[in-house]
Amino acid sequence: MESIDLLVLRTARDWLAAGEHVLLATVARTWGSSPRPVGSMMALRNDGRVVGSVSGGCIEDDLIHRYTTAHGGGGLKQGAPEVVRYGISADEAHRFGLPCGGTLELILEFDPSWQSLDELLAQLDAGSLVRRRLALETGQVTLAPTATPELFSFDGVQMFNTLGPGYRMLMIGAGALAEYLATMALFNGFKVAVCDPRPEYMQAWAVNGVERIAGMPDDVVRDFAVDLRTCIVALSHDPKLDDLALLEALHSPAFYIGAIGSRRNSRQRRERLIEHFGETQESLERLHGPIGIYIGSKTPAEIAVSVMAQILAAKNGVSLPRETSVAGSKAFEGLPESS
Repeated sequence: MESIDLLVLRTARDWLAAGEHVLLATVARTWGSSPRPVGSMMALRNDGRVVGSVSGGCIEDDLIHRYTTAHGGGGLKQGAPEVVRYGISADEAHRFGLPCGGTLELILEFDPSWQSLDELLAQLDAGSLVRRRLALETGQVTLAPTATPELFSFDGVQMFNTLGPGYRMLMIGAGALAEYLATMALFNGFKVAVCDPRPEYMQAWAVNGVERIAGMPDDVVRDFAVDLRTCIVALSHDPKLDDLALLEALHSPAFYIGAIGSRRNSRQRRERLIEHFGETQESLERLHGPIGIYIGSKTPAEIAVSVMAQILAAKNGVSLPRETSVAGSKAFEGLPESS
């Protein structure tokens, strides 16, 4: 499943190429609580069709009424981008379904250049990270490659939005847990690959849309072009496979690195990596293990929910309290280390 940003841009490009009128809306600034973060986008076609979102639905309805021919609206405007604000008063916040005190500012681009969107998508599809700059006064868009993801910014004059290839997940081990985790990752817009040199596991793989790689894990991690939007999860329960992958992953820029196992197995893994492979306590700080947040999970499906939640927290820059981790919660409850 494609990430929502790419879906919005691709749909807007296709609508424009087909001669349709399109409004591209981007959340520029928020105050207080807001349903969607800055940088969120939606595309609105002249007949009222929508892809993406900027709120819980009420603001989308208002944009449809104002800027399309649906429900008696006047149709899309032409000209330079505009800035609109919703939820300034308590009455407006209630009317538009915003949380109490929430205010949302949107940048509206009317019929953005389909050629520019096509060029942007070509670069994103090629795996590039691209900084899109929009000048509000003229509507001019410039694209520039960048090596580092940057936070969305808007100063009232120009908007900068860094867009990149979708988030990726590389799993080591093609067992039942990996199938559940892959399904959830796909649903959240990740591109997913699974590596397992054991043919009996790969032959039984049943999740469509996942790249299957049969090489040795350390070689696969090295060749995977790991970047800041990649997570690597070791799930094989075989130290010969998991450790090889982790040794490479720990020296990559991956935003999340984790391995399945009990607290005892995780402790033994850390000791092994330090004693035999030259790692240190400092170099292992990035290693999550046991992986997941503690929800009392027992089945592969429940464990996958726990792991996916932790990965999404890391992706979104959320620092979870130690008490939410599997190790922290089980230690607090006095459960045996083998659990």
